[in-house]
Order: sequence, then C-alpha cells, then structure tokens
Amino acid sequence: MKIRLLSFGKDKSGLFSEALAEYAQRLSRYVAFEMLELPASRLQGALAKSEEAGRLLKHLGAREALWALDEGGQLCSSVELAGKLKAQQMSGQNLCLVIGGDEGLDAALLSRSRFVLSLSRMTLPHRMARLVLVEQLYRGFCILRAEPYHRF
Repeated sequence: MKIRLLSFGKDKSGLFSEALAEYAQRLSRYVAFEMLELPASRLQGALAKSEEAGRLLKHLGAREALWALDEGGQLCSSVELAGKLKAQQMSGQNLCLVIGGDEGLDAALLSRSRFVLSLSRMTLPHRMARLVLVEQLYRGFCILRAEPYHRF
C-alpha cells in the first residue's frame, strides 16, 4: 500500500519540519509514503474551499481511497486507527489523506471521502495536525506489527 498526504501550505516557522521528517522516515519503513504540500488558496471562505477541493481532486489517483481530516470527523483511538489502516491494506487500494487549508475542506470533498477523521475536538494548527497524523500513522503500523513503540 502507498499512502499520500496532501495538504496546503508550508511550515515557514520550522517548528514542525524536523519532527515531521523523522516520522515520515519511520513510516516509510512500513509503507511507501509521500507528502505533497500545495499552495494555499488566495481566496476566502467557501470560494477558497471549493478551489482547494478542485486542486486536491486533480491529485487523487484512480485507485486511491480518500480519507479527509476534519474537526467534525470521527474520533478514534490509536488502536482503532491501526484497525482502519489494516482494513485499508486488505482492500488493495492506496490511501490518500487530505488536510484542508485555513478555511477547512469543501463539503463535496468531505462527502466523497471514505473516512473522515478528527484528530481532536480542539482546533490544531494545520502544520501540527500534519505532524500528529504522521506520528499516528507510524504508531498504527507499530501496533499492527506488535512493536514496542506503542504500549499495549
């Protein structure tokens, strides 16, 4: 299985890039992993969401399942996420995860998603959400392999 993470904007602060690179490297031991950072829309509100959704969908592969991150999505434990990753592996499809821009994700894109995940009911900066997600993906594969990173 290949996992791609599509998101908007770059971490100009540098606060998260080193940790993100570390977890992306760890995750790549288990699956092919790629991150693509798209430029954020210059529009505002619903127009920004619609424009970004159009650009995201252009990057979606024909054999990729779409999972979206949204604060209104489903909360799940690390073990539950690992179970969803295992089911996705068994499906034979690659996985594309999307994190919207500052305005969030368009409703049409959310409805097209196979799974909508919330990392927290709290609002997280997009760069931090990206780091938390990649760490949780890595943790999920450690859980699936019963490796000691995740304490059972």
